[in-house]
Amino acid sequence: MTVDALDARLIDLFAEEPRIGVLEASRRLRVARGTVQARLDKLVERGVIKGFGPEVVPAAIGFGVTAFVTLEISQRYGHDPVAAHLAAVPEVLEAHTITGTGDLLCRIVARSNADLQRVLDVVVGHEGIRRAATIIALAEQIPYRTLPLVRAAAAEKP
Repeated sequence: MTVDALDARLIDLFAEEPRIGVLEASRRLRVARGTVQARLDKLVERGVIKGFGPEVVPAAIGFGVTAFVTLEISQRYGHDPVAAHLAAVPEVLEAHTITGTGDLLCRIVARSNADLQRVLDVVVGHEGIRRAATIIALAEQIPYRTLPLVRAAAAEKP
């Protein structure tokens, strides 16, 4: 699956102005309204676009500490019960099964370093988690982004 130049321009526009309407998007992109709607529908259906909701900045709501935590889990419990436990912790923003020395990599947030300890205690409180290694992020150099990737994918010649 690829994206073409129009898809990339459409994604770019909605990323920059998520509240823009389909009619205004069609005017700015100089394509028919039906084309914009059909392209959006296909991008959502294919899983390229997963949402149009607001992006929340954790620090702006009081969660100024970000940490990355590698978890080693007990293999007899498996990933699913641990993932369900992590999903119930609001400060766990994401978790990924990984290769290497750990089993799961999580991004978590906290209000302070002291609060980070509380969050870590909750995270490792599951019987399936054997060990945690934490790295505290000092500053965000490159925020999570996908637009450069979309633009590069659209520029590729199949």
